[in-house]
Amino acid sequence: MRLTTKGRFAVTAMIDLASRQQNGPVTLTSIAERQGISLSYLEQLFGRLRRYGLVSSVRGPCGGYRLAREARGITVTDIVLAVDEPLDATLCGGRQNCRDEAQCMTHDLWANLNKRMFAYLDSVTLGALVAHEVRVETDPDPALKGVFSHQADAVTEAEPA
Repeated sequence: MRLTTKGRFAVTAMIDLASRQQNGPVTLTSIAERQGISLSYLEQLFGRLRRYGLVSSVRGPCGGYRLAREARGITVTDIVLAVDEPLDATLCGGRQNCRDEAQCMTHDLWANLNKRMFAYLDSVTLGALVAHEVRVETDPDPALKGVFSHQADAVTEAEPA
């Protein structure tokens, strides 16, 4: 399982954008400064997010980016896949040729982890992440850290596919 900096930064930048776009387009420079992410790296990520239809750009002196869809209609999976981040814990990329062109003994374990990870990330919307961030900023109660734990429990209780 590899959720690298690319996926993490893309999700972080999208939360920043979604939480600030009500005042107009958000510049990548401002996101870079707030989040400590390289501007050139953000430009690459937002190019991919734009091609995937998650953000749109606005040109001009007051330009920047805004969401192309409602935040509640964008999942973490959408964001991660848009930046070409693999969501795969298997060594074979799901091709079942893990060991000498045959399926390894732990293939099903990792394939089921993939399904659960994908289901969980697909259940968390950008809108929910922004709402959580707003709650943490206004009421930094440590109990809020588990705000998404019920979604993880639902995925854990699901039958293996």
